[in-house]
Amino acid sequence: MDAKAGRPAGSAGAAGPSPPDGDRRARPRPLRRYGQNHLVDRGVLAAILRQAAVRPDDVVLEVGAADGLLTRPLLERARVVHAFEVDRRYAERLARLAAGAPGLRVHLEDALQARLDELDPPPTVMVANLAYNIAIPVIMTTVTGVPSIVRWAVMVQKELGERLFAAPRTKAYAAVSVLTQLACEAEQARPVARSAFRPRPNVDSSFVTFARRPAAGGSWRVGTERLDSAGYAALGALVRRAFTGRRKQLANSLAGTPVGAAPVDLAAGRAPDAQGADVRMRPGDTRARPGRRLTRADVTRLTRADVTTALAAIGASPAARPEELDPEGWIAFARRLGVLGSA
Repeated sequence: MDAKAGRPAGSAGAAGPSPPDGDRRARPRPLRRYGQNHLVDRGVLAAILRQAAVRPDDVVLEVGAADGLLTRPLLERARVVHAFEVDRRYAERLARLAAGAPGLRVHLEDALQARLDELDPPPTVMVANLAYNIAIPVIMTTVTGVPSIVRWAVMVQKELGERLFAAPRTKAYAAVSVLTQLACEAEQARPVARSAFRPRPNVDSSFVTFARRPAAGGSWRVGTERLDSAGYAALGALVRRAFTGRRKQLANSLAGTPVGAAPVDLAAGRAPDAQGADVRMRPGDTRARPGRRLTRADVTRLTRADVTTALAAIGASPAARPEELDPEGWIAFARRLGVLGSA
């Protein structure tokens, strides 16, 4: 897994599968621009398949199928495999594999450009070997945009694997930590040495599994708090804004933030922010009414006092920084700010 090599999502993965033994002479040369480092350790392959724990009724999303070394055993375990590969040098090999495997759907395209939420049948689990530069976008795209996926089993750079479920107040704790933990729960992380890949990458890897938090009645529990999809989207915007100024106090980084960034109808309180985005008025605001078009002057924005008051209400320091709040604390904080409704 080469942190220096950027690639589209769905190329022969950062920990991409190597070809079956009989096809080794025909394997395309790994391309640095795709971050191709093929998994060659069969013992590691067997271990990650056990950890992935794919079931017979699962529909798998695989990003970076390459020669199909991982695809083949997935087909033996799952009902359907959606295999994405952007490197068309693997097209013929994957087509031959698909000809003998009715459960295989080959997608020769960039997974990040595809409508993953429209796949038929919808994927229930993601099993993928991801290059560092596309790992976060792929994971977050599937967490936020493909609700049918309830479990992930992914090979990532070791540093990212640690970041996904890092604890607050640690160097690894970041926006992706909060956003992942708000929606998912960690299962297991397995370190994978550089020697398991060819060519040998410049970083160590980790195979991590995690699952979506179980939902009931359209929402799910995070500690003592509950969150739904709309709340997750609104909270995600707040978290990302806060962590762009990681070293800043929340009172400074969030001052000026429009309250409730989720778009709604004008009659229900929609107004454009300074960049033209739609923002929601505070609950109960009477300035939004049928027949009246809201203006920028109508938008409510957070002040430093709003932020420090909300922090004090949840027992946090008025000088708190974003990495000091755990996921449950972020929900409580957002409720106090008016970004989320009452529990």
